[in-house]
Amino acid sequence: MTSCITCGMPFEGEHKDMVGLQSLYGPVCTFCSVGDKIKTGDEIFEGGVQFFLSTVAGGDLELAQRLVRKNMKSLPYWQEHSFEGLSGPEATDEEFQIAMMKL
Repeated sequence: MTSCITCGMPFEGEHKDMVGLQSLYGPVCTFCSVGDKIKTGDEIFEGGVQFFLSTVAGGDLELAQRLVRKNMKSLPYWQEHSFEGLSGPEATDEEFQIAMMKL
């Protein structure tokens, strides 16, 4: 399964045609790109926070931020393109697994 290199969204089901651009590192979804550019780390981080707030975090901003950090830090792209927003507490493995099961 192919997924977005910056947020991890799988390109399947209703998202199968949501590749916004092909970068040197791999495909980037339409949520994480603008035209032929990858959005900034801060923009992608905030988009992830809003996604988790609306889907699994029940309005808990700190949990949403920790989930996004855990997710983004697991992606090879962010291991090479770190930014300040990735510093801070991450969700535990258990919190992350529970969140993923709710999606």
